[in-house]
Amino acid sequence: MMRPFIFLLLLLPSIYVAEENKTKELKYNLNEDGTHYIKLTALNQVWVRYNESNPGTTVFGKPQSSTFDIGIRRLRFQLYGQLTDKLFFYTQFGQNNFNYLSKLYTGAFFHDALAEYKVKDKYLSIGGGLTGWSGLSRFASPSVASILGLDAPLYQQTTNGVTDQFLRKLSLYAKGKLGKLDYRLALTTPMATQNSSAALNTLSKNAEFALTPPKPQIQGYFMYQFLDKESNLTPYTAGSYLGTKRVLTIGAGFINQDKAMWKLNNSGDTLYQAMQLLGIDLFYDAPINNDKGNAISLYVAYNNFNLGTNYLRNLGVMNPANGINANASFNGPGDAFPMIGSGNIIYAQSGYLFKNNLLPNNGTIQAYGSLMYGNFNRLKDPSMVYELGINILVHGTNSAKITFGYQNRPIFKTDALNGGIYRVSRKGMYVLQYQLFI
Repeated sequence: MMRPFIFLLLLLPSIYVAEENKTKELKYNLNEDGTHYIKLTALNQVWVRYNESNPGTTVFGKPQSSTFDIGIRRLRFQLYGQLTDKLFFYTQFGQNNFNYLSKLYTGAFFHDALAEYKVKDKYLSIGGGLTGWSGLSRFASPSVASILGLDAPLYQQTTNGVTDQFLRKLSLYAKGKLGKLDYRLALTTPMATQNSSAALNTLSKNAEFALTPPKPQIQGYFMYQFLDKESNLTPYTAGSYLGTKRVLTIGAGFINQDKAMWKLNNSGDTLYQAMQLLGIDLFYDAPINNDKGNAISLYVAYNNFNLGTNYLRNLGVMNPANGINANASFNGPGDAFPMIGSGNIIYAQSGYLFKNNLLPNNGTIQAYGSLMYGNFNRLKDPSMVYELGINILVHGTNSAKITFGYQNRPIFKTDALNGGIYRVSRKGMYVLQYQLFI
């Protein structure tokens, strides 16, 4: 596990820190023109958070109306390289969601480990391994260093922690560019549901992921790039270019898996259902004034999820609580809310980058906002979540970023008389994030 890092230490005298467009990198060239290389990056995102707890929240059995915690939202090391004109490898190691409730001395793992062969220039590359080359939508595989807000729209990582490893899947994939069309296709073996990190409900009339050997999963995403072309070196798509590119894309994607879900029918027999996920989206990110550095970022997505009859999953990011009592809402503990389920989801986010050198040391500010509107089949009311915040770009880039964010989420409760699930109130979460990236 430590060999890549030992290798880099041995090469340290030859590694240089290059600075271009204010972006520093650790890179070792394998040939004179730098087209063959090995590169290392590192990212750390630390959260300081105050959360208004969902009703009935407990921590180790003790009621908690609110929580305060400090956690590592993401810690990542990427080691990758172009070894020859044809051969490329990519690995990523790190940890997610480490806070005071996490088990000690555990949690770090390989996020990615893939090998890739370039068949025909930029037109076709084929690879395989543990990878984020997946389908559905732009931010099903987000570049975490350039996320506009505190998080990408996590609902697009639909099977996260259930049949994949933080969105990464064991796949064979093909990717490439045909003119302005960027494409990716993958054939995946889903991971065993029995090893899910998410709590699974017992077999009932509401669909759940099946505890049977998984069928293959087929997925793809196609993106037409009207203006500047985006890199497809890795699967991870940028959240904001901070005015360095002029990008306009329209994308469409899908994920299909036969017999992924199961439920009980009215006779008490087990019925299998397919998982069918669809998405379309639009992304625009461009400078407004090149001299001043102002820029705008816009993203809109529509997703139709069919995960079987009334499937619904509550999800709380780096949840600061671990239990509920008799006063609990439908949401569950801590900061959880209905995020993923059968139905339709509309998501929109926007950001505005202020002028260059607004702050000392070339720093500036980026304001952002986002809205998720989930019309899930199982709920009587929509699940609407919004977020507002600002990014302080300490040196004008994502290399050092401080984010102040506020998220507001709905609280749902089951009506004892008719069994319907209705929205009854709302709760908020305040986060201070510090990001370092090289």
